[in-house]
Amino acid sequence: MNITRAWEILKDNGYKKTDKRELILNLFSETTKYLTARDLLTVLKPQFPGMSFDTIYRNLATFVELGILEETELNGERNFRMHCESDHHHHHFICRECGNVKELSLCPMDLLGGKLPGYFVEAHKFEIYGKCPDCQ
Repeated sequence: MNITRAWEILKDNGYKKTDKRELILNLFSETTKYLTARDLLTVLKPQFPGMSFDTIYRNLATFVELGILEETELNGERNFRMHCESDHHHHHFICRECGNVKELSLCPMDLLGGKLPGYFVEAHKFEIYGKCPDCQ
């Protein structure tokens, strides 16, 4: 997702443009990696000394709820990144060392569909974790 679209979504849902939201979204728009609340606090604290994890998590929760950010858990910590702009169904390989993300266009649900007769799957999430070639 690009930052212009993110602001359109926020505006359409009654959220105002603030300096903090702008900085948070800019950080996400400048990387394809997953970021933690701690990563954001490290960058934002010098400009906003009173910034707290609560403020960051509140904004992150809003961005996830509105589909601006994606969320995953890595090493027991919530991580976030801009929602993919890809219009086709896909999954990700996530490097645990550097945080790089590689898109995978295949889906394991294609193999599992016949194994769930009578069940209705509403959603699924599939991620692969490891080390990218640069980090091995």
